[in-house]
Amino acid sequence: MILKASQRGGGSQLAVHLLKTDENEHVEIHEISGFMSDTPMDAFKEAYAISRGTKCRQFLFSLSLSPPEKESVPVRVFEQAISDIEEKMGLVGQPRVIVFHEKEGRRHGHCVWSRIDVQKMKAINLPHFKLKLRDISRQLYINNDWQMPRGLVNSSERNPLNFSQAEWQQAKRTKQDPRAIKSTFQDCWAVSDSRSAFANALEERGYYLAKGDRRGFVAIDWRGEIYAVSKWVGIRTKELSAKLGKPDELPSVSETKRQLAKNFTEKLKRFSEDEISKHNKTSKALETKRQSLVAAHRQARAQLKQSQSTRYKLETKARSARLPIGLKALWFRVTGKYHKIKKQNEAEALDCKLRDRTERQDLIDNQLSERRQLQHEIRLLRHWHSIQIKKLNRDMGAYLKLLPDDQDKSMHQSKRRITRKQQM
Repeated sequence: MILKASQRGGGSQLAVHLLKTDENEHVEIHEISGFMSDTPMDAFKEAYAISRGTKCRQFLFSLSLSPPEKESVPVRVFEQAISDIEEKMGLVGQPRVIVFHEKEGRRHGHCVWSRIDVQKMKAINLPHFKLKLRDISRQLYINNDWQMPRGLVNSSERNPLNFSQAEWQQAKRTKQDPRAIKSTFQDCWAVSDSRSAFANALEERGYYLAKGDRRGFVAIDWRGEIYAVSKWVGIRTKELSAKLGKPDELPSVSETKRQLAKNFTEKLKRFSEDEISKHNKTSKALETKRQSLVAAHRQARAQLKQSQSTRYKLETKARSARLPIGLKALWFRVTGKYHKIKKQNEAEALDCKLRDRTERQDLIDNQLSERRQLQHEIRLLRHWHSIQIKKLNRDMGAYLKLLPDDQDKSMHQSKRRITRKQQM
């Protein structure tokens, strides 16, 4: 599984994030240990209060554990991974909180430790924790016979389409998949050997190369959204300048925007708006279906939890009834029968605990399978929408390239008609 971690403060914000049910379909607090508190919010406040006795500001170590999307991963695998990480990082015995999230048919875990060693009253040092987590991640893929991502096999083969939060927000504003935007820029860069070739490749896809105010080379789409070329291509400014030269000869952002505003037509804009409206309508129907499914799944889990709780109380009561009281209990202790009954009760209690955990895992696996089927529909819709938007961008690029000539012809024809009327 993919392991990502950070040293951080801000316990209250982290607790809010871990318990968010608007972004996550299911949130389960699996364990809170080593704290006096019984909620993540209070536990992190407790960790913060202890850290005030030290100079440490990043008093928490926050870890996310993301298994392969289509694998069914039982809780014991998460727990073993967390134990291995504690051993490797020197966090054994530290207070921790474990939370599980489910979203879009995927289940992942979060574990947050307090870094403060209360015996020594100082923070536990975590040198090279990213490299250590990478090694553990690789071993998890090997031990569980999962297909390992190429980026873990060789760090130089990491996904080139990774994008930052700023890139994601920019893509959301234009209602496009950020991976599709990044792929477009990188494809244009790969097939170009000069600035003119790169500019032409961008124009064919509805982007226009311009001179930025601060960023050197930028690209502007037909909506007027500005993209920093080096960031979206994923290269350094030095490499960019080596192929494209200096941006001084290019039009400025304001000039490019004025030209786009001049050439843009409401008809093509309506095409895009219609596609977005159609996509939103279908997305809304799927979102309603998703919400209904999530509600049904939450109800099923609540019912299972209630039934297991009721059964646990009855079974515990039955086991307790086996143990005698008073003089009979004393006699049973002398004869050794009390110890035998106690051992039997402990074995049955463990079996019941394993049975309940298996029942919960089976329910989760079945629900994840059902949720993944719906997520497949959602992805198909997003993919189709992405294709349509790409086609519209391409058409807009081609149309805008031809539009100035068409406008000149239209102006000449209009002038000739006016001249004829004047002669008549």
